[in-house]
Amino acid sequence: MNISLTDALVVVFYLLAVLAFGLWVGRGQRTSADYFLGGRSLPWGVLLLSIVATETSTVTFLSLPGIPAAINGNLTFLQIAIGYIVGRLLIIYVLLPIYFQRQNFTAYQVLETRFGTLSRRLTSVLFLFTRNLSDALRLFLTALVLQIVLGLDLTVSVILLGLITVIYTLVGGAKSVIWNDGIQFVIYMLGAGAAFSIIIASMPGGVASIMEFANQTDKFRLFDFDPGLTKPSMTFWSGLVGGAFLTAATHGTDQLMVQRYLSAKNQRDAALSLGLSGFVVFLQFAVFLLIGIALAAFYTQLNEANPLASGNGDRLFAFFIVNFMPVGLAGLTLAAVFAAAMSTLSSSLNSSATALIKDVWLPWRKREVSQAVQLRAGRIATACFGILQVAIAVGVGVVGTTESTVFNVLKIA
Repeated sequence: MNISLTDALVVVFYLLAVLAFGLWVGRGQRTSADYFLGGRSLPWGVLLLSIVATETSTVTFLSLPGIPAAINGNLTFLQIAIGYIVGRLLIIYVLLPIYFQRQNFTAYQVLETRFGTLSRRLTSVLFLFTRNLSDALRLFLTALVLQIVLGLDLTVSVILLGLITVIYTLVGGAKSVIWNDGIQFVIYMLGAGAAFSIIIASMPGGVASIMEFANQTDKFRLFDFDPGLTKPSMTFWSGLVGGAFLTAATHGTDQLMVQRYLSAKNQRDAALSLGLSGFVVFLQFAVFLLIGIALAAFYTQLNEANPLASGNGDRLFAFFIVNFMPVGLAGLTLAAVFAAAMSTLSSSLNSSATALIKDVWLPWRKREVSQAVQLRAGRIATACFGILQVAIAVGVGVVGTTESTVFNVLKIA
C-alpha cells in the first residue's frame, strides 16, 4: 500500500512542525526541575491531555477499531475504561498525597524512606528495563505502519521516527514532551474524527445504515453482567476490577505517569488532571470502537474486501485510511498515527532519563552535583535511551520477529 505525494507531504510537515514546536516551547531550562518536571508549573489541562496521549500508543489507535468490527464484537471493551476511572480515584486518594509530601522527582523516591536506597535503585532499574524494551517494540510496530503505508524501509522508518522524537525530547525536556503530548492528542483525535466522518459519508444510508447494521449484529452491546469467572470475553466485573488494578499499577507506580503529576503546580492540579483523564479515555475509547463498528458496516454493505476475513483486524483501520480516505485527509490521519507513537516514545525517554539520573546516578555520586551538570547528564541519558530503543527496534526488524511475538512480549513488559 502506498499513499499519494500530498498525503506524504502532510505527514512530513507534521513531523517537522512537532520538532519545531518542541524545540521552541522547551527553551530556557536552568535547573533539573525545569528539565525533568517542566519547572513544576505546567497547567492541569495540558497534563490531562498528556496523560491520555502517553497511554495511547499506535497499537491502541489502530487496533481498537478491530475489536467491535470482529464477528461477535461489540462495545463491551468499554467496561474496562470504567475500571480505569476507579483506579484513578484510588491513586488520587492514596498515592498522590504520598508523592507530594516532598519535592520528589520520581515515584521510587518514596521507597527509600521506608526500605532504603537499594530498594529505590532496584525498582528504578526494573522500570528502566521494562519501559525501554516495551517502548522499543512499540516503535517497531509503528515503523511497520510506516513501511506498509509509505513504502519506507523498516530501518529508515525506525530511525526517522526515533530521531525526530529524540531531538525535541533531548533539547526541550519535560515541558517540550508534555506540551507536544497535548498537541498530539488533538491531532490524533482530529484524525480519528475525520476518518469517522468519511466512513459515514461513504455509506449509502449514512448513519442510519450503520445503526441498522449495528442493531442487527448486536454491536452496541455495552454491558455484560455475567458473574462467571471463566468467561473468555470481558464482563462488567472483570473490566471493573481488572481495569482498576491495572490503572493502579500503570498510573500509580510507573514513572512514566507519575512524572506528569509531579510536573503539576500542586497536588490539587495533579488530582484534577488525573481524575478527568479517566473520563477522556472513556470517550476516546468510545470513538475508536464506534469507528470499528462503522468500518464493519462499511466493508459488509459495500461488499469491499474485509481485512478481518484474513485475520488482519489490527490493520482494519490502516487499510481504510490508505485505500479509502481522500487525499490530504489520509495524510492527516496517518499523522495522527505517528502522533500517538511519538507521545508515548518521548514520554518514555524523558521519564527514563529522570529515573536514571535521580534514582541511580546521583545517589551513586554521593556528593553535590551542580544543576548544570545534572542538565547535561539528563540530555546525555535521553540520547542514550533513544539510541537504545532505536537499536532494539531495528534489531527486531532485522531478526524478523513476527507481530504476534511482539504483542506477547508487550503483555509482559
